[in-house]
Amino acid sequence: MERISIELTNQCAKACSFCYNGSAPEGRLSWAADELVEFLESCVAGGIKAVSFGGGEPLQYPDLFAVLIRLKGRLFRSMTSNGLLLDENLKELIAAAPDKVHISIHYPQDLHEVERVTRQVKSLTDSGIKSGVNLLVARSWLDSAASAAQYLRDHGIGNERIVYLPMRVSDTPTPGEMGVVAGSANFQSMTCLATCGISPRFCSIAADKTVAWCSYTQARRPLNTLTYRGLLESLDGLGLTFCGGTA
Repeated sequence: MERISIELTNQCAKACSFCYNGSAPEGRLSWAADELVEFLESCVAGGIKAVSFGGGEPLQYPDLFAVLIRLKGRLFRSMTSNGLLLDENLKELIAAAPDKVHISIHYPQDLHEVERVTRQVKSLTDSGIKSGVNLLVARSWLDSAASAAQYLRDHGIGNERIVYLPMRVSDTPTPGEMGVVAGSANFQSMTCLATCGISPRFCSIAADKTVAWCSYTQARRPLNTLTYRGLLESLDGLGLTFCGGTA
């Protein structure tokens, strides 16, 4: 096990209807800062090298900056945000110095969202933070996704900084369709894009402290204890339920 993803909260002002974990403005589940840091320190001692913070919306987690600062130098700290609160929190985020930040485009057909995310990624880069884009791609909006991807590339955000994420559960594009959206060039996506399967190097922990081999599967277990050993015990023998996207 090398990398873990942690949903800090299930609160998110965006409330996308297709959100895989049902995050919404009224969401409240979250980690206490001390328990989160202590858990990750245990994971580092066990060999974890990187953590990715998501949600919900990480910028709606009140202790985000304090946690990032406390973990600085211990492991690689990345986060994914919808960017809605980024402008007003940019100075604090820069001070917390995450190792990488990706901003999501959930609606590539919305030019205002595409332009905002492009601007924010450039602001992060100019501030010294490695940054990129998570671009959601659905089969029903392939043309819009391709246009958004081209816009990003035209503005200096190449495929090496874009993660092309296929819509899961339904409306899922094929790997070939994803390649077309990416400009028929090499691109980054989820490891399960071609085939659903467990990666022994990665697991996902939800805001309710259940663990799974990926963020989308319904096969989950509560963390046995908030330690690296508890994480491994919870994963032991746990299967993986196909999420319903392209197998």
